[in-house]
Amino acid sequence: TTRMTPVILVLFLLSMTPIFSVSLTKFLIHGDIMPSLMRNADPCTARGCKWRKKGRYVYVPFTIASDFIFQQMLLFTSFHRSTCIRFVWRRKQVDYLHFFSGTGCWSYIGRQGKQQKISLQKNGCVYTSTVQHEVLHALGFHHEQVRSDRDSYVKIHFGNIRPGLESNFRKVQTNNLGTPYDFNSVMQYPNYAFSKNGLPTITARCNPNLPLGCAKQISRNDIARVNRLYKCSK
Repeated sequence: TTRMTPVILVLFLLSMTPIFSVSLTKFLIHGDIMPSLMRNADPCTARGCKWRKKGRYVYVPFTIASDFIFQQMLLFTSFHRSTCIRFVWRRKQVDYLHFFSGTGCWSYIGRQGKQQKISLQKNGCVYTSTVQHEVLHALGFHHEQVRSDRDSYVKIHFGNIRPGLESNFRKVQTNNLGTPYDFNSVMQYPNYAFSKNGLPTITARCNPNLPLGCAKQISRNDIARVNRLYKCSK
């Protein structure tokens, strides 16, 4: 059998600056989530959308469009170092991720089958936290503020949300994997996401002035959720 060797890459323009920049086309749900052609109201994990595990590791094949300049460095080391996820160059695998520069930053939730695109627009999406955010979507995770238990931790100010974009804040029956709500998750939206009037659309109940959506990289809880969902030994 052919051994799959993990490939560690970095986008040439990668930085540690957090960003909230997503395509607002009518085709996206929750801001940067591309709906599957066979949408299902059940949580992703109930639909069998996890990437397959082989032995100790979960191998996620990927390809990268020529839109980017790449160097062999550190794009996925945060996942390789802390989880059993291993991103590997696609050879002949049927299911794989394809990173390209599309309109905005978006991803599908969980493994969809065959080529699965992740859009990282060169002029606005190529940041460490944004790349990790979209990859977490592809691994099966939703935004933090749509968690099934979010009302105990954040308040959504629907009156401040731009008309037609309220769906970005609708709760999902998520599998929270026994982890607490995490204000520091890279999946957390910022306070003024989709605001129509300059006022916050989301605030923390424990402290309305708490800055949200400032994560520069995946948090401990983000890592813990990946490890629990995929039953990683580390």
